[in-house]
Amino acid sequence: MALTGLQIYKLLPQTNCKECGFPTCLAFAMKLAAKQAELAACPYVSEASKQQLEAASAPPVRLITLSTDGRKVESGNEIVLFRHEKTFYHPVPIFVRVKDTDADLAAKAKELDAFAVDYVGIKLHLDGIAIENASGDPAQFAAAVEAVRGAVGMPLIFIAKDPAAFEAAMAKANGAIPLLYAADASNWQAMADIAKKSKAPLAVKGDGTLESLANLAEQIKAAGVEDLVLDPGARGFLDTLTLATQIRRLAIKKNFRLLGYPIITFPGEGVASSDEEPVLAVQQIGKYAGFIVLDHFTPARAYALLVLRQNIYTDPQKPIQVKPGLYEINSPKPESPVLVTTNFSITYFAVSNEVEGAGLPAWLLVADAEGMSVLTAWAAGKFDADRIAKGVKTTSVESKISRKRLVLPGVVAVLMGEVEEALPGWQIEVGPREAIDIPAFLKLKP
Repeated sequence: MALTGLQIYKLLPQTNCKECGFPTCLAFAMKLAAKQAELAACPYVSEASKQQLEAASAPPVRLITLSTDGRKVESGNEIVLFRHEKTFYHPVPIFVRVKDTDADLAAKAKELDAFAVDYVGIKLHLDGIAIENASGDPAQFAAAVEAVRGAVGMPLIFIAKDPAAFEAAMAKANGAIPLLYAADASNWQAMADIAKKSKAPLAVKGDGTLESLANLAEQIKAAGVEDLVLDPGARGFLDTLTLATQIRRLAIKKNFRLLGYPIITFPGEGVASSDEEPVLAVQQIGKYAGFIVLDHFTPARAYALLVLRQNIYTDPQKPIQVKPGLYEINSPKPESPVLVTTNFSITYFAVSNEVEGAGLPAWLLVADAEGMSVLTAWAAGKFDADRIAKGVKTTSVESKISRKRLVLPGVVAVLMGEVEEALPGWQIEVGPREAIDIPAFLKLKP
């Protein structure tokens, strides 16, 4: 049975040395109880305490890290089944598979690395490249790895069947820590040796049953490999969903360590056509992939998957927000109006996009409303005359303008009188209720 934070605290040295990265031993104990920290972070815990704390010392899903040239992706450390219970911590990394038989791998790698989209101020991009030894030739595989490494610094997954191919590929990895895919019942001993030697995470592929997957993971772990990724062997919609859910439940609810690792999925292998691949990928992002390897890349499909992932892996208790401050739109002049809104990302981009798209110059004053929308913030007392006046003073907007004209959102017209009192000498106006009407308003009242 898992220990509580106070029970764990009693077993710690209680020195408050801060070497674990937390301010007190009690804070560290609470993180251990929540399975958000590892006991190894405490350098002074006794061996006797270590034995008692084993069940509470590690998250139920082990954290796996892949890195290349300082760029890294992480998967694992999740502690809940559903994001509304707390939150999900590590967005599932999305890789695209290339093969060592493909032409011009360097150009393809650069295309994948260059893909990026802006979503409410957040830069979304692919996480890495999976390189497959489709030729079966270790030398050709090594050449493919060298070509990709020379072109980009994205995290990598190596896919092969022959252990010799991994040895050849690691010789060209140039310091990268890739995921090695995969060890199965026929080659696990050789693969475990390579993973230990290269200090790289190892994927474990089962035959479609959790019992065989757990047994294989146990053997590889006993051989000295701690960082594992699980492939249950399922590929279709139903089997993937069933096994992934069972693995996640066993890891989190039952603390079953042998299945307490991220899951890797290949949605392109489980569908009848490439058109169904993103549909299966959507399912796997929600339930419960740790790494996803796509076989087909198009900007439109990647965009949809990345936006979905971003929405699922945001903290449901913390709204997406932008930094409060003064923003310039279309090179505003001293006589341009000052628009006011809150720092809720969707509200900010709704206003700024409409004004920018219309080609109208304006100053946009973003008040700190703790990430709430205008009407919600006003109702909660987080967007009022005092906050607006504070924003005007802290941003020094007065020094940038010659005409003190401030436009309030139409949904909070009730604040007009209070803002006039808080900002004497300013011309306070009430703008439209909807962002889409702002351009027409500014053209009517330039």
